[in-house]
Amino acid sequence: MEVNEIRAKLVSKGLKVTPQRMAILEAIEVLHNHPSAEQIIEYIHHNHPNIATGTVYKVLDTLVVNDLVKRVKTDKDIMRYDADLFSHHHLYCADSDRIEDYIDDELNEMLGNYFRQKKIPGFSIEDIKLQIIGRFNQKVRVETTH
Repeated sequence: MEVNEIRAKLVSKGLKVTPQRMAILEAIEVLHNHPSAEQIIEYIHHNHPNIATGTVYKVLDTLVVNDLVKRVKTDKDIMRYDADLFSHHHLYCADSDRIEDYIDDELNEMLGNYFRQKKIPGFSIEDIKLQIIGRFNQKVRVETTH
């Protein structure tokens, strides 16, 4: 993602464009592996050593609140961040702590239909995200289509 695209994302949410926000959003996009805050901090400190750790956490919270990134929690209770906001699920390997996006329009439709029919009393569904837990075969890379 280019600098102008990152800037446009921040502006579209009415956020002030700061070097810290730009660097953190760029890090999440570049790492593209559902990075943890620690991984983001490590990446940022190579080019922006003066950005404080506390600032990174505050900016991450701001990005989440403004729907620029989503939180993904692992079985190990590690918070990870996802900049892909399109409808998708996650394949999670507890052995390696690896997370891969899983895109399946048929699954999305099936889940949507199921919950529309259930009409859970007093509850309004905004989104459905599955985290499918298993183990990756080391020789196979998950291929998904958008």
